[in-house]
Amino acid sequence: MKLICEVLEEVQLITEEKEDGKKDFYIEGVFMQADLKNRNGRIYPMPVMEKEVNRYVKEYVDTKRAFGELGHPEGPQINLDRISHMITELKRDGSNIVGRAKILETPMGNIAKNIIQGGGALGVSSRGMGSLKDKNGIMEVQDDFTLATAADIVADPSAPGAFVNGIMEGVEFWYDVDGRLKKEQVAYQAKASIEDLAKHKKLNEEKLLQVFETYINRLKSQL
Repeated sequence: MKLICEVLEEVQLITEEKEDGKKDFYIEGVFMQADLKNRNGRIYPMPVMEKEVNRYVKEYVDTKRAFGELGHPEGPQINLDRISHMITELKRDGSNIVGRAKILETPMGNIAKNIIQGGGALGVSSRGMGSLKDKNGIMEVQDDFTLATAADIVADPSAPGAFVNGIMEGVEFWYDVDGRLKKEQVAYQAKASIEDLAKHKKLNEEKLLQVFETYINRLKSQL
């Protein structure tokens, strides 16, 4: 399964003043789109999109666990130290999935607020997992599509698709039988082991062979 990210610029920044004079900041607008080829050359069939949005709303939005991050995370997991907002609404409107998110009082949320107050423009980027199938030159997202978040906040919504494709979609992921996400970290672990051995001047043929054997065994255990 590939990490799939789509960036949209059609969001509005809304400020609501509370009774105590303090302000709440929100973003709302089109978070995702279906049945339309996007600039990354992908298309999300509405049945696939709607099924996953309904699940995401039930399991995350309705339970107040639908968080997003500031910036472009490198994987599908939600990093608690980078949470900037909570998605409070998500629904279908024609071929669009429109949403609303409250910016939180977190370090990353405060950065987003300062950008808004300074007049900066922000966009949103959905982040999910799924398989792709080539249909006449268009990559169609398959029925195994799963949302990690409906919206991360990005300061560079006009970044070319090559940035998303090259940086964020280069690692494959999969799920185990219980539906829990498992990242392909085996290669990273082997690399870290080699770097640690080299750092302590313990790298030799025997140690390299041990790292390789561990690498193979870990790969087998994931199958």
